[in-house]
Amino acid sequence: MLKMRFLLSLSICLLSTAIAIEAADKATPVRMGNGSMTFETVPGWGLGSKGESVIGSTHGGVVIDEAGSIYTSANLGVFVFSPEGEVLRKFLGPEYSNIHDLEIRKEGDAEFIYAARNANAEGIKFDAVTGEIVLKLKFPEESGLKLTKFSPTAITVAPNGDIILSDGYASNHIFKFDKNGKYLMHFGQKGNALKQFNTAHGMTLDTRYDPPRLLICDRNHQPKGRLLHYDLEGNYIEEVITGLGMPTSVSVQGDFVSVPDLHGRVVVLDKTNRIIAVLGHNPDPKKGGSFNVPQKDWVEGVFSGTHGSYWDKDGNLYVQDWNVSGRLMKLVRVK
Repeated sequence: MLKMRFLLSLSICLLSTAIAIEAADKATPVRMGNGSMTFETVPGWGLGSKGESVIGSTHGGVVIDEAGSIYTSANLGVFVFSPEGEVLRKFLGPEYSNIHDLEIRKEGDAEFIYAARNANAEGIKFDAVTGEIVLKLKFPEESGLKLTKFSPTAITVAPNGDIILSDGYASNHIFKFDKNGKYLMHFGQKGNALKQFNTAHGMTLDTRYDPPRLLICDRNHQPKGRLLHYDLEGNYIEEVITGLGMPTSVSVQGDFVSVPDLHGRVVVLDKTNRIIAVLGHNPDPKKGGSFNVPQKDWVEGVFSGTHGSYWDKDGNLYVQDWNVSGRLMKLVRVK
């Protein structure tokens, strides 16, 4: 009797999941944003042939190469999609797991991915085509710091090749290395003062300025999350904007910046750092900011633990949720 009940319960669960997946596959595109920052979702983008998520749980980032291929990091590794949502290749194994943030850079004739691995206490650099790891950045003992934990959350690269790695889940120091991995300096410390970080979670090169600046997500700074500008030598410039909830990462295209907020939305800033659009806002406080929203409970056009984003050359956005089932979405810019 118990076995029959178990089988019946399993059958109902599988049927419910199948129905949810079929519904998601047939979902109507949802329009969001406003003005020049209006987007439509692409239902079922990036899912498998049966409508299932193919990447496993997600807690990572998104980047796009010159050919338009989309790279996203999941707990299992790095998956590369075509613009149509087909998996082109994947980099799996222990050296590619637990990648929290990605950056991509053209160097000579090749493109390289820089990645921050929080659970594995390192930054890495690998070939975007072959996956060959060409550089590893461990905690620099020569810094003289005595840390009990090193947990990098973000990485970016200066125009001259210097690598900047944020220890956002531990000391909140930001470390600078040269292009060969030699330690140069560090700056910042944990706290809630103006020039301190309370989870320096995301970071990129802000190319809207000349010279470029570091744009840093101070995710848990009180009373509310903020973005900061620092120069490439680690000097504080300004507090860019506050009140963003829990900003997790930043992506720049032209004059615009996309900022995922872990509560379940993406805000878009213009050149003056004013919010001009809010995308995918989740009105449910139990699901906004939650990792445990399985695929059967996904709602088209409503985000949950928004973690990574990136623009393609046409201004479309790819958004990743921090999610138990592994969620990556394509938002098409409405012209």
